Parts: sequence; C-alpha cells; structure tokens
Amino acid sequence: MSRSLRIALTGDSILQRRLLSRTDPVVRPLFDRIRAADLAFTNLEVLANDFRGDPAVESGGSHFGAHAWVLDELREAGFDLFATATNHCLDYSISGLLHSMAALEARGLCHAGTGRNLEDARRPAYLTHPQGTVALLSCCSTFASGHEAGVQRPDMQGRPGLNPVHVETMHEVTEAQLAALREIAEQLGLERQRQQIIKLGFGFPPEEGVFPLGKMNFRAAEKAALRTRAREKDVADIARWVREARLASDIVLLSLHAHEQGGDKDLPAEFIPTFARRMIDEGADLVVGHGPHLLRGMEIHRGKPIFYSLGNFIGQNELVPRIPADSYARFRAAPELTPTAVYRQRTTNDTKGFPSDRRFWESVVPFCSFEDGRLTGLEIHPISLGLGEKAHLRGRPRPAEGEQAAEILERFARLSAPFGTRMEISEGVARVQLPVG
Repeated sequence: MSRSLRIALTGDSILQRRLLSRTDPVVRPLFDRIRAADLAFTNLEVLANDFRGDPAVESGGSHFGAHAWVLDELREAGFDLFATATNHCLDYSISGLLHSMAALEARGLCHAGTGRNLEDARRPAYLTHPQGTVALLSCCSTFASGHEAGVQRPDMQGRPGLNPVHVETMHEVTEAQLAALREIAEQLGLERQRQQIIKLGFGFPPEEGVFPLGKMNFRAAEKAALRTRAREKDVADIARWVREARLASDIVLLSLHAHEQGGDKDLPAEFIPTFARRMIDEGADLVVGHGPHLLRGMEIHRGKPIFYSLGNFIGQNELVPRIPADSYARFRAAPELTPTAVYRQRTTNDTKGFPSDRRFWESVVPFCSFEDGRLTGLEIHPISLGLGEKAHLRGRPRPAEGEQAAEILERFARLSAPFGTRMEISEGVARVQLPVG
C-alpha cells in the first residue's frame, strides 16, 4: 500500500507575541492550511529561553530571547519540525542555548541543529508519522567564532553550540591590486607581525599563491571577485549523517541557515548551491534555506527541491521585550529608552532597515507532496506579513491575495528561473513543473 505525505515548509519564525492561530481571522486561514498538512517545518529564529542565560557580547544582530511559550504557540499553529542552528542560538551564550534546548526537549518537539557537543549537533532528529518517518538535519554557515559546537574527546568534554558549515572566502584581485596590498602590509608592519606569529608557533604559512591580510585571504586573478566554498571537513561530516538519515527514514529534510549572498541579497553566495546539491546527491530529499529574511529562488536537482531562502515567516523583530546592555551600546541607544523605542530609533521611525523594504514582508509557503518517498507535487502559496501595519500587528503571516499574491509569485518565479525552475501560476498559487520519471 502506497504512503503519501504532505509537508509544509516555512522560513524564519521570529515570534514574540501570542499567535492566536485558531481565533484571529487574519491569520487563521493560513494556519488552518498548515495544520491540514501532515507535517510542517519552520526555522526557530529565537531562543525559547525565558530570557535566561548570559547575554553574549556578539549577538546575531539583536538578542533574540523569547518566552518558552512561543513553542506552544508554534505547535498549536501546526508545526512539528524545528531547525535551531541559526546565528541567534548563542545570543545568550551556552547557558541560554541549554535553557532553550531544555524547553524543546520538555515538550518532546522534534528539533535539530544544536547540541551539547559537535556530534550531537550534527545528528538528525526523527519524527514518525503514520504515513512515513522524516529525518531533520539543521546546519548554519553564519555565526560568530565560538558559536559552533566543539568536538568531544575521550578525555575532554565538547562544547555546546550549533552545527557549523564554515565558509572559506577568497578575495581575488588583479596583480596590480595585490601588489598594492602587499606594499600596504609591509609599510604598516602587518606582514612582519604575521611572520612573527608563524615563528612563535601560533600561525601557519598560507597556501602557495595566497596572501593573508588580517583575517582576509587574497590571490591574483584576471579580475576582482569574491569566491566562497564550504569547508570540506564540515561538508563530509554533515554528508555522513545525511547518509545515515537516508537509511533510517522515508524523507530527509536538511535545513541551512545562511546570510551569505552573491552579487545581490536576492542571490545565494557561491558555496550555497554547491553545498545544497551535494546534500541532495548524498541522500537528502529537500534542502530548505533561510537566513537573509527575504525570498531567494529555488531549483529542482535530481527531482528534489532546493529552496535557497524562504524569507521571513513570522517577523516580530521589533517586539523583543528585553534588550541587554550590549545591544543598547551597539545601537547607540540611551540607556533610559524602552526596548520598542530602541528599535524605533534603530529604524529611524521605520524609514530604514526591515520596515522600509517590502521584500522582508512577503514570502511563500511551499507544500511538498510525497508518494512513497518520491516528490509528486509542489505548490507555492504566497504570504504577506502586513507591512504598513503598526509594529505590534505586522509580522504575522496571512495569505496574500489579489495583485500582491500575483507579484510575490511572479517574483519568486523570476528568482527561480536561472536555476532552470519553471512554474505555472494560476488562481493565486504556483505549481512547480517537476521532471518526468
């Protein structure tokens, strides 16, 4: 007997207030649709730590603590699968992460991407449904040094943190530009300092043809370009667990949180498509990207979908009720300001930042239909987060309608076209054309 499974996918959930997903007529139609799916995935962009822990000096941009009950709100809204590897998961240091993990575990929620050591963070989590078992893996390429989980040794504990994809960046410049950089480094004494660090045993010579300057690496090329690639050790480690998940489940979902961009924020950085396709080749059935808070395109690789970013799903960024002193200092906010006033100052009364760009307030929710583990249908539903409403009302997702719905889907189709993806738009829904066979 064949088994069919329908999975709803969403991007970043930054939740600070009650969703009222069953009673609010604005948002209920969307959440009813999500609840009607067999399973639903979201990226948990906040720490469900009840603001406990030690605020880190370096946050993911803002300190995204939250009440633990946001997990209950998301579960009531229909979500079963939670990715936790994000640039915010160490906003309250290791102690805050452990509080958030405890809240997820106390509720028996399926989550992946963070752990008490590196192997723990790498591992998939499994959710069994009458129509099949889904494996969830979650990783992140955008994080501060030390936020990645550490390796456990026989004689030493590991470090709690996230499942990392380290990005190796190379700055290609012309011969003339490289010569100028060398001259600057020599005159400032930076090159002499670098050589001394190597002699002391705290550094290593670079690869042949590479010139390091600070934390940046340069090499000569015909024209200037920014090249990125995922560290092979991380790729191999994650692939190992993808293969394990392939053996132990019907559907393998890999989540990637990545802020890195190509020439424009709409475009993924060079390493992301390479990494995502490799994960499909290793056995993943779908790769779900998020991080830049706006839509990027999608592609079908070997009959399986890769979403390069599903943007924001819940965007209550400006409703964080508690802000540590370090954030006040970073935003140059007077200490007597209340949290909402700090965010109003940061955005200059909504004239810059997230509230000034509609791309952060429009997205899509894909619904993937599987039959015996094979993708058989893919519908794209447009959503709006209510840009233009007051800060305490916007950020709540609802179905986009009319001209706005058409514009969102047409934009998503344009972003996806360079990846060879084709879709048909009709009656406010896009249906992706899947390869035959």
